[in-house]
Amino acid sequence: MKDYTWNMNLALEQAGKAYSSGEVPVGCVITNECGSIISQSFNEKEKKYDPCGHAEIIAIRNAGLKLKNWRLSNCKIFVTLEPCPMCLDAMIHARVSHLIFGAYDSKAGALSLGYNFYKDKRLNHQFSVMGGIEHFKCSRLLSNFFRERRGQYQTRNDD
Repeated sequence: MKDYTWNMNLALEQAGKAYSSGEVPVGCVITNECGSIISQSFNEKEKKYDPCGHAEIIAIRNAGLKLKNWRLSNCKIFVTLEPCPMCLDAMIHARVSHLIFGAYDSKAGALSLGYNFYKDKRLNHQFSVMGGIEHFKCSRLLSNFFRERRGQYQTRNDD
């Protein structure tokens, strides 16, 4: 469990980079079976004008390149926000072994919306999921980001 907290805090550092860049502050870390980090990333949708520029997708791509293998068997993904359906599906295709996330996302999170693809026996891969690791820190970062954004929009509308 200590490793989960450590790696989630590394993902939070990545989320901080997204925050500083004006991106929704989501960060991701992928570790191998020994616990070594093989990939880290943060959201880059705005910067790259890419609807698939989610932290998880970028980290999965980078991990595949580093390992020279699209199969991320025995890899764990640590992400600060519950993945959306696209990212959860990418994890299935990448054959990850574990997903560990921080904050729950009742509006866009795959699990919160009931899309439990990761345990669907009709698919060719299943994996374990654990949510709520460093939930308060992850949620606070996201809340602060959106509170600042709403404040900026209100200021613009008042002009």
